Amino acid sequence: MTKVTMTVNGKAQTRDVPDTTLLSDFLREELRLTGTHVGCDTSQCGACVVHVDGRAVKACTALAVALDGAEVTTIEGVAQGKELHPMQVAFNDHHGLQCGFCTPGMIMTGIDMVERYKASGLPLTEEAIRHELEGNICRCTGYHNIVRAIEDAAQKMQAAPAAAAE
Repeated sequence: MTKVTMTVNGKAQTRDVPDTTLLSDFLREELRLTGTHVGCDTSQCGACVVHVDGRAVKACTALAVALDGAEVTTIEGVAQGKELHPMQVAFNDHHGLQCGFCTPGMIMTGIDMVERYKASGLPLTEEAIRHELEGNICRCTGYHNIVRAIEDAAQKMQAAPAAAAE
């Protein structure tokens, strides 16, 4: 067992965990943050995407002990109180979901994508969004509405200060 301390959604969390504990299991089992979904355990589907120190990471392939001291944001932590993040609003407005299983990972990937493109100054085109989503699988929607949601959220996030985006 190893003592792990990390900040999750703005709150310090310390637990003793086996060295083989995946971040996804730490979040779901230890912290009961079940918005991080596990769909494949092989880093194929992207349903488990969270942000670690501001970058998108597939939680099913990251060891909790390797993230001691990290700052982790899950889907439960992107809203500001009762105000949804612009990406969450866009997914709702554009019906970028059906069953909802992949949605948390898609939203977390979308936020990371927009922030990276915003910082680089590169345009976030439909083609770029589709390419960036290759690590996230949706078995229901066909991606059209997901892409539209990310495009819409990107416009809103581009206008917002970087600190307010996450």
